[in-house]
Amino acid sequence: MHYWLFKSEPSAFSWADLERAPRGTTAWNGIRNYQARNYLRDDVAVGDLVLFYHSNADPLAVVGIAEVVRAGYPEDPADGTWYQVDIRAQEAFATPVTMAAMRAAPALAGMVLLKKGSRLSIQPVTPAEFRAVRALGRKRTRAAGGGV
Repeated sequence: MHYWLFKSEPSAFSWADLERAPRGTTAWNGIRNYQARNYLRDDVAVGDLVLFYHSNADPLAVVGIAEVVRAGYPEDPADGTWYQVDIRAQEAFATPVTMAAMRAAPALAGMVLLKKGSRLSIQPVTPAEFRAVRALGRKRTRAAGGGV
């Protein structure tokens, strides 16, 4: 199993949109970067888990976990240049894991997302990074309506 971070601008497609999709499932497409396309085509597999990240948002944050339910396949079979996978919503976080919270977590110091110039819309995540982000997202804070 691999772990990934998929970025989406919530104004284009949000976590709430994923949850509202039939069976909480959607094709993850529209990726127009060759390295990200190669991940979708060659590496992202059924059963992999995805940190769903709201980019170009306030706040920037991981808001949930999705599971890959269909491995890479061409968006346009006649062309075959760009690939997509299908993902299904698995867990909405009790607390969005903000960029600030990730930067403050020592376990995430090497995370690709936190490196300067990291712009890929699909990024690999280590198992330890995935667990650390998931643990942060499962915590309730006073601001989220719960007590810590």
